[in-house]
Amino acid sequence: MLLAIDCGNTNTVFAIWDGSEFLCTLRTSTHHARTADAYFTWYTTLIKHYGIDVEIDEVIISSTVPRVVYNLRVFADRFFGCRPIVVGKPDCRLPHEARVDAGTIVGPDRLVNAAGAFDRHGGDLVVVDFGTATTFDVVSNDGAYIGGVIAPGVNLSLEALHMSAAALPHVDISKPQQVIGSNTVACMQSGVFWGYIGLVKEICTRIKSERGREMKVIGTGGLAPLFAETEDLFDVLEEDLTMHGLTVIHDYNKVNG
Repeated sequence: MLLAIDCGNTNTVFAIWDGSEFLCTLRTSTHHARTADAYFTWYTTLIKHYGIDVEIDEVIISSTVPRVVYNLRVFADRFFGCRPIVVGKPDCRLPHEARVDAGTIVGPDRLVNAAGAFDRHGGDLVVVDFGTATTFDVVSNDGAYIGGVIAPGVNLSLEALHMSAAALPHVDISKPQQVIGSNTVACMQSGVFWGYIGLVKEICTRIKSERGREMKVIGTGGLAPLFAETEDLFDVLEEDLTMHGLTVIHDYNKVNG
């Protein structure tokens, strides 16, 4: 049984894959000081709660936070007796190598999203991932990651407004009732919500124009469903794209390792 782990800047997701479906998905906040023992205590408590009794014998990790990788490696080795595959490390093979400028280090999450999206939808894709940053990953017709765009994340933008302007409160993102806000909170929510609608539309339009071809736009990440409800931003909405990409890369390494 495979345990897939995706560690982002804000949250870390564990998912158990039985070869055909995810049996459960567990989520915790990312903390670089969390020990292997702490991960195991949290993990075992939750799978007991869900009534899952499986034997993990393989682990794959994708992490945008390098400092947590060591403890996740120890977690896999100590409690499951296996050496994990770590996306981005030299011994982890990718179904399609990235074609970017020499010396460029591509975030593991972006490589995983490209692998998962290509497996499900073929090539010529733009993957829009609403995470701590809002990223646009461009996947070529042969499945290679060829670059993209990084913009501040939605919640990061709201937090920056709150932290940098003394008179502005902390607000949560939601779809405003109308574009013109009649109070401070509504004004902030409208600016961020409709601002990101415009950002996604414009960047995707320019990517397609630069590539000179039609491209399918895939939305993923925590806030993607909120934006998908309102506008025709995405051709497809994928809730588990990153975790699926991890299973694709794991299978590829099993066959080609």
